[in-house]
Amino acid sequence: MNFLSVENIAKSYGERVLFTDISFGINAGQKIGFVAKNGTGKTSLLDILSGKDTPNSGTVTYRKNLRTAFLSQEPDLNPGLTVEETIFSSDNPILKIIAAYEKALQNPHDTEAYQKAFDDMDAFNAWDFETLYKQLLFKFKLEDLNKKVKTLSGGQKKRLALTNALLTQPELLIMDEPTNHLDLEMIEWLESFFARENITLFMVTHDRYFLERVCNEIVELDEGKLYSYKGNYSYFLEKRQARIENEATETAKAKQLYKKELDWMRRQPKARTTKSKSRIDDFHEIKSQAYKRRSEHEVQLELNMERLGTKVVEIHGISKAFEEKQLFTKFSYNFLRGERLGIIGKNGTGKSTFLNIITGSLKPDSGKVVIGETVKFGYYTQRGITIKEGQKVIDVIREFGDYIPLKKGRQISAQQLLERFLFDRKKQYDFVEKLSGGERKRLYLCTVLIQNPNFLILDEPTNDLDIVTLNVLENFLMDFPGCVVVVSHDRYFMDKIVDHLFVFSEGGSIDDFPGNYSDYRSYTDSAARNEESSQEPIQKKKNSWKDDSNKVKLSYNEQKEFQKLEKEIVKLESERETLQNKFATEGWDGEEIDKQSRILQQLTDSIEEKTERWFELSAKMEA
Repeated sequence: MNFLSVENIAKSYGERVLFTDISFGINAGQKIGFVAKNGTGKTSLLDILSGKDTPNSGTVTYRKNLRTAFLSQEPDLNPGLTVEETIFSSDNPILKIIAAYEKALQNPHDTEAYQKAFDDMDAFNAWDFETLYKQLLFKFKLEDLNKKVKTLSGGQKKRLALTNALLTQPELLIMDEPTNHLDLEMIEWLESFFARENITLFMVTHDRYFLERVCNEIVELDEGKLYSYKGNYSYFLEKRQARIENEATETAKAKQLYKKELDWMRRQPKARTTKSKSRIDDFHEIKSQAYKRRSEHEVQLELNMERLGTKVVEIHGISKAFEEKQLFTKFSYNFLRGERLGIIGKNGTGKSTFLNIITGSLKPDSGKVVIGETVKFGYYTQRGITIKEGQKVIDVIREFGDYIPLKKGRQISAQQLLERFLFDRKKQYDFVEKLSGGERKRLYLCTVLIQNPNFLILDEPTNDLDIVTLNVLENFLMDFPGCVVVVSHDRYFMDKIVDHLFVFSEGGSIDDFPGNYSDYRSYTDSAARNEESSQEPIQKKKNSWKDDSNKVKLSYNEQKEFQKLEKEIVKLESERETLQNKFATEGWDGEEIDKQSRILQQLTDSIEEKTERWFELSAKMEA
């Protein structure tokens, strides 16, 4: 029997149908990523699986005695308890085993009860429970065990709930956006944890790298139907595109048949035979197929924003501390036109503080920030949108602007912008309080963009956005001609948008790394491997791209090598990108995919090797 069986379930709210006759099963060892647009039933399905809601019809059956844990997007925790009390007040079955063992110790003459309690402690490894929960809390930066839940941030509550879920040692773990409020280090630890642990997973997440590295199956809910893809996220993208193209072909055929049948319908007398009535029924089905529409939009805009001058944003020796914690010291930097910067670092290292100083909402302790005369900030913060009672979606965006000017005298109206971010005309006249969390984030993005900024700052823009919306936002930002600064734990998003990184460390330094997040991880991993072989300090290896000590000028041969490396890296990266695109467009069989995958790995290894040498020569050349 499956761990879980879903048979023909349906869910609707009034006239709004989310899905009908959905069936699927979850088996041991599966790690399933569930993908759907916001507002199409993801949360409802998870609520049904967790027992918070019931379907209108159909059944959900769990295997008897299956250990199951649920991680919701907004955990329901007792605010009056401490962090440690929350662990011990959960319905964790291991706690019951420990309690039974302690009771057995008080009655040593009942040898049968003692032996059973002892065996259960062994079977569930309950002896190490205290060590385990403290290790997990430390990993998730919840070291203060006596801190009250009511004083925790939303992210800390999510991490505490995740700790509780993992401590149950579930056979099946169902999660809603598990990576929200985790920094990159925590996310990568969680990836490795799920890779080595024998836990069956069913999760909703917008983190595409997490889906890529953790899942072995993707299930998509699209227009009320389920589609299953037996592979990771890359495989899903490839096969999904093939499915959409096949649907488009079928739709085109249906349109041709529809025209033919429409002509026949118009020529028929009013009296119908049984045979013609059957053909009429078929006609209506053909019509439905022929005029099926997908609601995904690609942004292709030529924005006509105010041009940035030679002076954009100049940062002169800024420092900032809160009480005894120094976030950064005497940091200087000049932004250039069209710059695309990503900011990474652990939670609490000053990323949001840095953005607030740039935009003038917070003053540095020392130093100054000089803003160019033509700079117009668009600042998307984590606070979200302030909702006014009785306000409609279209009214919210029109408070900030009626249109965005495009080149050649064209423009995109507030209504058109909302449509591009997946608010159809009917949805635009809904009350804002009816929107889901993800829809409110989309609306907030639109209020920032409608103001036509030329310096866009996005602080965790991907939280609560579905993958379809992320693609829309990415396409918009790829066309955006101004400066972009992004703080995000979404590595896929960062890789696509930014050209270089500010790396915030707990020591109070900000390092400028020349590349995207994957480049940075490759470099630091390589540095760690070099450290193991040379026994040199890790920190020195990690910072070698910016090390100012013992600078040496390049020799003539080294200068030639440096210039040659730059051209070779560009050429190899172009070849790699071309090959990666072919994976999605070429109809290769399994053997050819394996062959091309090996070629792709060779290209990647060569790029890493040449890039590492480029860094060595670049550090010398800084003199």
